[in-house]
Amino acid sequence: MSMNVQNCPRCGKLFVKSFAESCPACVKETEAQYTACVEYLRNNRKSDLQELHEGTEVPMRQIIRFIREGRISIADSPNVTYPCEVCGSPIREHTMCDSCRQRLVKDVNQVLEEGKSSAAAEKESLHYRITDRLKERH
Repeated sequence: MSMNVQNCPRCGKLFVKSFAESCPACVKETEAQYTACVEYLRNNRKSDLQELHEGTEVPMRQIIRFIREGRISIADSPNVTYPCEVCGSPIREHTMCDSCRQRLVKDVNQVLEEGKSSAAAEKESLHYRITDRLKERH
């Protein structure tokens, strides 16, 4: 029987890993931060991310994590935005802004096209090599 033991990524303490990725003390602290954020937004719907951070003293990174995980809904808070992971521009949904997402799709499509054209060129060059060998035999 082996125990699944690891260090907590937040505080560094050793704990037996179960469902949570952090030790029980850090999980409890995270839940308290979550509750504080939800209560603050419920009472201050017009606040933005900076005001939420200042009003709850919850780290900005943790608030953004709550939003991205879907734990905090910003649908009823029109002023809450968080930064795009690529360029940092303010967004209200997903992890990237529309322009970064379009650029990513364009780059992926370009790489796929390059892969197709190189595969076709390789296939064609192999075709010519095989026919050349057949011509040499006859």
